[in-house]
Amino acid sequence: MRRIGGLGEVARDYDGFIVDLWGVVHNGVAPYPAALECLRRLAGSRVLLLSNAPRRASSTRRMLHRMGLADELYTGILTSGEAVWLALHDRADPWFARLGSRVYHLGPQRDRGILDGLGLRRADRPDGADFVLNTGPDDDVADAATLDVFVPELQACLGAGLPMICANPDLVVMRDGVRLLCAGSLAAYYAQAGGDVMSLGKPEPAIYAMALGMLGVPGARVLAVGDSLHTDIAGAAAAGLASVWVLGGIHSDLLGDGQAAADLAAARGAVPSMMLDHFAW
Repeated sequence: MRRIGGLGEVARDYDGFIVDLWGVVHNGVAPYPAALECLRRLAGSRVLLLSNAPRRASSTRRMLHRMGLADELYTGILTSGEAVWLALHDRADPWFARLGSRVYHLGPQRDRGILDGLGLRRADRPDGADFVLNTGPDDDVADAATLDVFVPELQACLGAGLPMICANPDLVVMRDGVRLLCAGSLAAYYAQAGGDVMSLGKPEPAIYAMALGMLGVPGARVLAVGDSLHTDIAGAAAAGLASVWVLGGIHSDLLGDGQAAADLAAARGAVPSMMLDHFAW
């Protein structure tokens, strides 16, 4: 694994970039100044922002606008929420085709836009639904740092026999320095308890096929950038893409200790092509 000091050292070797958002471009509250400059330096290349955000791409774009991230800094956006919306709309996949029209939403109110335009009916209780849409812990009403508080709701969904759509396979995220659970942690509990789970987003191969289609660049000329071994690095490897692991996100405790970082990557079976402290030029 090659350690680099900035993306500028290798950018000329690629024509397209798949860049994670949370932990790479922003910290959940504000963009990293070095990341904005890095995106400016990539002008002329094709840059796709690929996020496991459980929201439509248009919603994520509006959030980036509020953070001061201009549209001209990237080519396009693809989110796991967008992939879920398309799957529920088209029902082309047999797993989605068998779902009914009554959905129980497990997640915060801010994520409910993912259901707009689908003709679904929202159920107030798991026993009144056909399936559950998991967009992650509602940190507005509960402690999103621990799983325990969400277990009763997950058990109610299991008791109702609901198949679960996970709209964000991330396990954890750092919001302004605080580690919070994501939908992937709830989905992992659900699957281990015998629940039927379908996840859309990184590291699933389908999201990378969509990303490469939008990018319009051969995979051999694409570099994926992300901070999560579980999603960004493992997903890029499965898609046959070169990758850069950014340590300054959820693995910020490894900053300054390249050997510990290399050991962790090897232990997780997700070894990136390169390692970088922060998404900087």
